[in-house]
Amino acid sequence: MAMNPERIWQDHKLSIIVLAVLVVILAMSIYVVPEEEQAVVVRTGEPIRTVNTVGGDSKAGLYLRAPFIDRVVRVEKRLLDLEMADEEVLSNDQQRLLVNAYARFRVTDPVRMVERAGSTDGVRSALEPILNSVLRQELGRRTFQAMLTAERGSALANVRANLDRQARQYGAEVVDVQIKRTDLPEAPLQSAFRRMESDREREARTIRAQGGRDARIIRADADAEAARIYADAFGKDAQFYDFYRAMQSYDATFAPENGNAASNFILSPDNEYLRQFRGQR
Repeated sequence: MAMNPERIWQDHKLSIIVLAVLVVILAMSIYVVPEEEQAVVVRTGEPIRTVNTVGGDSKAGLYLRAPFIDRVVRVEKRLLDLEMADEEVLSNDQQRLLVNAYARFRVTDPVRMVERAGSTDGVRSALEPILNSVLRQELGRRTFQAMLTAERGSALANVRANLDRQARQYGAEVVDVQIKRTDLPEAPLQSAFRRMESDREREARTIRAQGGRDARIIRADADAEAARIYADAFGKDAQFYDFYRAMQSYDATFAPENGNAASNFILSPDNEYLRQFRGQR
Protein backbone atom coordinates (compact mmCIF):
# COMPACT_ATOMS: atom_id res chain seq x y z
CA MET A 1 0.00 0.00 0.00
CA ALA A 2 1.46 3.38 -1.02
CA MET A 3 2.10 6.00 1.66
CA ASN A 4 0.63 9.46 1.29
CA PRO A 5 3.56 11.92 0.86
CA GLU A 6 1.62 14.73 2.54
CA ARG A 7 0.92 12.51 5.52
CA ILE A 8 4.62 11.57 5.74
CA TRP A 9 5.64 15.27 5.65
CA GLN A 10 3.18 16.16 8.38
CA ASP A 11 4.52 13.32 10.56
CA HIS A 12 8.11 14.51 10.03
CA LYS A 13 7.12 18.10 10.71
CA LEU A 14 5.46 17.12 13.98
CA SER A 15 8.55 15.13 14.99
CA ILE A 16 10.80 18.10 14.26
CA ILE A 17 8.61 20.41 16.34
CA VAL A 18 8.55 17.95 19.25
CA LEU A 19 12.32 17.55 19.02
CA ALA A 20 12.84 21.32 18.95
CA VAL A 21 10.62 21.76 22.00
CA LEU A 22 12.56 19.05 23.83
CA VAL A 23 15.87 20.74 22.95
CA VAL A 24 14.60 24.09 24.23
CA ILE A 25 13.31 22.54 27.46
CA LEU A 26 16.61 20.71 27.94
CA ALA A 27 18.57 23.91 27.34
CA MET A 28 16.43 25.72 29.88
CA SER A 29 16.90 22.89 32.36
CA ILE A 30 20.71 22.81 32.21
CA TYR A 31 22.86 25.34 34.03
CA VAL A 32 26.61 25.45 34.69
CA VAL A 33 28.19 26.55 37.96
CA PRO A 34 31.90 27.54 37.62
CA GLU A 35 34.46 27.21 40.40
CA GLU A 36 34.36 30.90 41.34
CA GLU A 37 30.60 30.93 41.83
CA GLN A 38 28.04 29.33 44.11
CA ALA A 39 24.40 28.99 43.20
CA VAL A 40 21.06 28.92 44.96
CA VAL A 41 18.08 27.28 43.24
CA VAL A 42 14.88 29.14 44.14
CA ARG A 43 11.44 27.63 43.51
CA THR A 44 8.36 29.81 43.97
CA GLY A 45 10.39 32.24 46.08
CA GLU A 46 11.89 29.61 48.41
CA PRO A 47 15.51 28.37 48.22
CA ILE A 48 15.46 24.60 47.71
CA ARG A 49 19.06 23.73 46.87
CA THR A 50 22.61 25.14 46.87
CA VAL A 51 25.50 24.28 44.58
CA ASN A 52 29.29 24.70 45.13
CA THR A 53 28.96 26.36 48.51
CA VAL A 54 31.77 26.39 51.08
CA GLY A 55 31.58 23.07 52.93
CA GLY A 56 28.69 21.82 50.73
CA ASP A 57 28.39 18.39 49.10
CA SER A 58 27.83 19.55 45.51
CA LYS A 59 30.71 20.96 43.53
CA ALA A 60 31.08 23.09 40.43
CA GLY A 61 29.77 21.54 37.23
CA LEU A 62 26.67 20.86 35.11
CA TYR A 63 23.26 20.66 36.81
CA LEU A 64 19.57 20.38 35.96
CA ARG A 65 16.62 22.43 37.16
CA ALA A 66 12.88 22.42 36.53
CA PRO A 67 12.28 24.84 33.67
CA PHE A 68 9.81 27.72 34.16
CA ILE A 69 9.66 26.84 37.88
CA ASP A 70 13.18 27.01 39.27
CA ARG A 71 15.32 30.17 39.24
CA VAL A 72 19.10 30.05 39.70
CA VAL A 73 20.70 32.87 41.72
CA ARG A 74 24.44 33.03 41.16
CA VAL A 75 26.59 34.28 44.05
CA GLU A 76 30.25 35.27 43.82
CA LYS A 77 32.46 32.91 45.83
CA ARG A 78 35.55 35.12 45.80
CA LEU A 79 36.34 38.10 48.00
CA LEU A 80 34.27 41.20 47.28
CA ASP A 81 35.12 44.85 47.90
CA LEU A 82 33.03 47.37 49.78
CA GLU A 83 34.22 50.89 48.98
CA MET A 84 33.44 53.88 51.17
CA ALA A 85 33.57 57.35 49.64
CA ASP A 86 35.46 60.17 51.36
CA GLU A 87 33.66 60.97 54.60
CA GLU A 88 34.32 63.63 57.24
CA VAL A 89 34.84 62.12 60.68
CA LEU A 90 35.23 64.06 63.94
CA SER A 91 38.10 62.68 66.04
CA ASN A 92 38.35 62.74 69.82
CA ASP A 93 40.52 65.90 69.71
CA GLN A 94 37.85 67.67 67.62
CA GLN A 95 39.78 67.35 64.38
CA ARG A 96 37.69 66.99 61.25
CA LEU A 97 39.26 64.14 59.28
CA LEU A 98 38.63 63.15 55.68
CA VAL A 99 38.63 59.32 55.73
CA ASN A 100 38.62 56.97 52.75
CA ALA A 101 38.18 53.30 53.72
CA TYR A 102 37.24 49.94 52.22
CA ALA A 103 36.28 46.47 53.45
CA ARG A 104 36.59 42.98 51.98
CA PHE A 105 33.91 40.37 52.50
CA ARG A 106 32.74 37.03 51.14
CA VAL A 107 29.35 35.36 51.08
CA THR A 108 29.43 32.29 53.35
CA ASP A 109 25.69 31.61 53.57
CA PRO A 110 24.17 32.18 50.11
CA VAL A 111 20.69 31.05 51.21
CA ARG A 112 20.53 33.72 53.90
CA MET A 113 22.00 36.25 51.50
CA VAL A 114 19.24 35.52 48.98
CA GLU A 115 16.56 35.71 51.66
CA ARG A 116 17.84 38.89 53.35
CA ALA A 117 19.59 40.89 50.58
CA GLY A 118 18.66 39.23 47.30
CA SER A 119 22.11 39.70 45.69
CA THR A 120 25.68 40.76 46.42
CA ASP A 121 24.77 44.33 45.42
CA GLY A 122 22.08 44.18 48.08
CA VAL A 123 24.70 43.13 50.62
CA ARG A 124 26.89 46.09 49.63
CA SER A 125 23.97 48.49 49.94
CA ALA A 126 23.21 47.13 53.43
CA LEU A 127 26.81 47.14 54.69
CA GLU A 128 27.92 50.52 53.35
CA PRO A 129 26.04 52.68 55.92
CA ILE A 130 27.03 50.22 58.66
CA LEU A 131 30.71 50.59 57.76
CA ASN A 132 30.30 54.37 57.76
CA SER A 133 28.64 54.36 61.20
CA VAL A 134 31.08 51.91 62.83
CA LEU A 135 34.08 53.81 61.47
CA ARG A 136 32.74 57.11 62.80
CA GLN A 137 32.17 55.62 66.25
CA GLU A 138 35.60 54.01 66.43
CA LEU A 139 37.58 57.01 65.15
CA GLY A 140 35.54 59.32 67.38
CA ARG A 141 37.14 57.63 70.39
CA ARG A 142 40.68 58.37 69.20
CA THR A 143 42.77 61.44 68.41
CA PHE A 144 44.17 62.30 65.01
CA GLN A 145 47.72 61.60 66.22
CA ALA A 146 46.67 58.14 67.44
CA MET A 147 45.58 57.24 63.90
CA LEU A 148 49.17 57.76 62.78
CA THR A 149 50.54 55.22 65.27
CA ALA A 150 50.14 51.48 65.90
CA GLU A 151 46.83 52.22 67.62
CA ARG A 152 45.36 52.48 64.15
CA GLY A 153 45.61 48.70 63.79
CA SER A 154 43.54 48.02 66.90
CA ALA A 155 40.93 50.56 65.78
CA LEU A 156 40.55 48.84 62.41
CA ALA A 157 40.32 45.44 64.14
CA ASN A 158 37.40 46.74 66.19
CA VAL A 159 35.76 48.14 63.07
CA ARG A 160 36.12 44.78 61.30
CA ALA A 161 34.67 42.86 64.26
CA ASN A 162 31.67 45.19 64.58
CA LEU A 163 31.02 45.19 60.84
CA ASP A 164 31.36 41.39 60.69
CA ARG A 165 28.66 40.97 63.35
CA GLN A 166 26.30 43.04 61.26
CA ALA A 167 27.27 41.26 58.03
CA ARG A 168 26.45 37.80 59.44
CA GLN A 169 22.73 38.54 59.26
CA TYR A 170 23.13 38.92 55.49
CA GLY A 171 25.09 35.68 55.09
CA ALA A 172 28.44 37.47 54.65
CA GLU A 173 31.76 37.44 56.47
CA VAL A 174 34.00 40.52 56.69
CA VAL A 175 37.66 39.51 56.44
CA ASP A 176 39.42 42.88 56.33
CA VAL A 177 38.91 46.62 56.82
CA GLN A 178 41.55 49.14 55.78
CA ILE A 179 41.84 52.93 55.61
CA LYS A 180 43.35 54.10 52.34
CA ARG A 181 43.77 57.74 53.37
CA THR A 182 43.24 59.93 56.44
CA ASP A 183 43.65 63.65 55.79
CA LEU A 184 42.49 66.97 57.09
CA PRO A 185 39.76 68.49 54.93
CA GLU A 186 41.08 70.83 52.24
CA ALA A 187 39.86 74.14 53.73
CA PRO A 188 41.15 73.53 57.31
CA LEU A 189 44.38 72.16 55.84
CA GLN A 190 44.99 75.34 53.86
CA SER A 191 44.10 77.40 56.91
CA ALA A 192 46.59 75.40 58.99
CA PHE A 193 49.30 75.95 56.35
CA ARG A 194 48.62 79.69 56.29
CA ARG A 195 48.72 79.82 60.09
CA MET A 196 52.01 77.93 60.13
CA GLU A 197 53.42 80.23 57.45
CA SER A 198 52.40 83.39 59.34
CA ASP A 199 53.90 81.96 62.55
CA ARG A 200 57.21 81.32 60.78
CA GLU A 201 57.19 84.80 59.26
CA ARG A 202 56.48 86.39 62.65
CA GLU A 203 59.27 84.33 64.20
CA ALA A 204 61.65 85.41 61.40
CA ARG A 205 60.75 89.08 61.94
CA THR A 206 61.41 88.70 65.66
CA ILE A 207 64.79 87.08 65.01
CA ARG A 208 65.74 89.81 62.50
CA ALA A 209 64.69 92.54 64.95
CA GLN A 210 66.74 90.96 67.72
CA GLY A 211 69.69 90.60 65.35
CA GLY A 212 69.41 94.26 64.31
CA ARG A 213 69.26 95.36 67.94
CA ASP A 214 72.29 93.25 68.84
CA ALA A 215 74.16 94.63 65.80
CA ARG A 216 73.46 98.23 66.84
CA ILE A 217 74.62 97.47 70.39
CA ILE A 218 77.83 95.85 69.12
CA ARG A 219 78.42 98.71 66.67
CA ALA A 220 77.86 101.31 69.38
CA ASP A 221 80.22 99.47 71.73
CA ALA A 222 82.82 99.26 68.96
CA ASP A 223 82.48 102.96 68.15
CA ALA A 224 82.80 103.81 71.84
CA GLU A 225 85.89 101.61 72.14
CA ALA A 226 87.40 103.18 69.02
CA ALA A 227 86.68 106.66 70.34
CA ARG A 228 88.31 105.73 73.62
CA ILE A 229 91.39 104.39 71.83
CA TYR A 230 91.57 107.51 69.64
CA ALA A 231 91.23 109.69 72.72
CA ASP A 232 94.01 107.79 74.49
CA ALA A 233 96.21 108.07 71.41
CA PHE A 234 95.52 111.79 71.11
CA GLY A 235 96.33 112.28 74.74
CA LYS A 236 99.65 110.42 74.46
CA ASP A 237 100.83 111.73 71.06
CA ALA A 238 98.69 114.41 69.46
CA GLN A 239 100.94 114.70 66.39
CA PHE A 240 100.80 110.97 65.65
CA TYR A 241 97.02 111.01 66.08
CA ASP A 242 96.79 113.93 63.61
CA PHE A 243 99.01 112.03 61.14
CA TYR A 244 96.94 108.83 61.47
CA ARG A 245 93.65 110.64 60.88
CA ALA A 246 95.14 112.40 57.81
CA MET A 247 96.24 109.05 56.34
CA GLN A 248 92.73 107.67 56.82
CA SER A 249 91.28 110.70 55.05
CA TYR A 250 93.74 110.35 52.15
CA ASP A 251 92.90 106.67 51.79
CA ALA A 252 89.16 107.38 51.73
CA THR A 253 89.63 110.19 49.17
CA PHE A 254 92.17 108.76 46.73
CA ALA A 255 91.59 104.96 46.97
CA PRO A 256 90.82 103.32 43.56
CA GLU A 257 87.97 101.26 44.99
CA ASN A 258 86.16 104.49 45.78
CA GLY A 259 86.05 105.36 42.07
CA ASN A 260 88.50 108.25 42.39
CA ALA A 261 91.43 106.67 40.54
CA ALA A 262 90.63 108.41 37.26
CA SER A 263 89.53 111.71 38.88
CA ASN A 264 91.64 114.85 38.79
CA PHE A 265 92.18 116.91 41.94
CA ILE A 266 93.48 120.45 41.59
CA LEU A 267 94.83 121.73 44.90
CA SER A 268 97.23 124.44 45.85
CA PRO A 269 100.65 123.14 47.02
CA ASP A 270 100.26 124.98 50.27
CA ASN A 271 96.76 123.61 50.84
CA GLU A 272 96.18 122.75 54.47
CA TYR A 273 94.75 119.35 53.49
CA LEU A 274 98.13 118.29 52.00
CA ARG A 275 100.30 119.39 54.88
CA GLN A 276 101.17 115.76 55.78
CA PHE A 277 102.59 115.25 52.26
CA ARG A 278 104.85 118.27 52.91
CA GLY A 279 105.98 116.79 56.20
CA GLN A 280 104.27 119.52 58.18
CA ARG A 281 102.56 118.66 61.41
